[in-house]
Amino acid sequence: MQHPTFSESYAQARERFLRGAADAGAAVESHPLALRGPEREVLAVDVARLGPADATRWVVVSSGLHGIEGYLGSALQLSLLRGLPGGALPEDTGLLLLHALNPYGFAWTRRFDQNNVDLNRNFLLPGQAFTGAPEGYELVSDLLNPERAPRRVSAFRLRAALKIAQHGFSTLKAAVAGGQYVHPRGLFFGGHRPAPTQTLLAAELPRLLAAAQRVVHLDLHTGLGARADYALLLDCDPDDPRVAQLTARFGSKVEGWDAAGTAYVVRGGLGPWCEALLPQTDYTFFTAEFGTVPPLQVIEALHLENRAHHWGAPHAASTQRAKALLRKAFAPRDPRWRADSLHRARGIVEQAFASLSADPSPALATA
Repeated sequence: MQHPTFSESYAQARERFLRGAADAGAAVESHPLALRGPEREVLAVDVARLGPADATRWVVVSSGLHGIEGYLGSALQLSLLRGLPGGALPEDTGLLLLHALNPYGFAWTRRFDQNNVDLNRNFLLPGQAFTGAPEGYELVSDLLNPERAPRRVSAFRLRAALKIAQHGFSTLKAAVAGGQYVHPRGLFFGGHRPAPTQTLLAAELPRLLAAAQRVVHLDLHTGLGARADYALLLDCDPDDPRVAQLTARFGSKVEGWDAAGTAYVVRGGLGPWCEALLPQTDYTFFTAEFGTVPPLQVIEALHLENRAHHWGAPHAASTQRAKALLRKAFAPRDPRWRADSLHRARGIVEQAFASLSADPSPALATA
């Protein structure tokens, strides 16, 4: 039985989002790519807005920056279109839904875009160069990025365990996922220039949030943390004052960078870029990360799918297995995971509205 708001494909997710937005009376915009999906469907970043365009307080919910991770975010967005927490928007408050920021990855079962770019490594700030790799990346590049199709039996976890024993999990975690700009077909490639999604958001977000004074932005992701549980990740050190300030509003799930925790240091993340794009706005950006399967299983799925994409045949059994593993790692079909994750995600949105309705603390307002 299909979940009321979880879809089974990008095409279905998009059709349901657009229909839900129309039924809710939302203002809708679509920004199509010059690409098609596996069923020749249109690929687009779709935007729905509820509330007055000149509202000064906004909750922004974005989905699918990492393609395959878009199923939970899309389900949350459809759920909100069908019924807001509390039944209605608070006064002077808007809800902005950014659906499928990476429609190519969503449709084609990839975490990356049409140019193999990890979009959450592409949003470099002015003065930052699309060059280099984290210290230690070359230690694991041969493990992550072999230039051949996946085999029927994978030795990845064994080889990864040996690397961990040699160098430590925290060291390898930072080296693997921080973002690299030297291997265009490798994992976590941040690109050599702004990706189309960055260009689109640079043009549209200032217009869509032109009157905003306070924003809480929730960017939905999956794949890290305890199964169906979540963390609200900030792009800052754990001892940054914002962590304590936002913990007071959102609870103990708020985390900064911590090698022993869920988060890790990332170059080119969407959060700091959004905050810099709208410098006059009190802009709070959370990466809302929901757990699925253990970390090595996540990396193995990414590793196998990347090999299959670049060096395998599209319809080969090994490619189909790799795609299935990726879906299991980032978009579980388990009904309990879906129900629990969606329930918790709606709770975060409710907290976001409550946070905007409260008087901002002086420290937070000027953070």
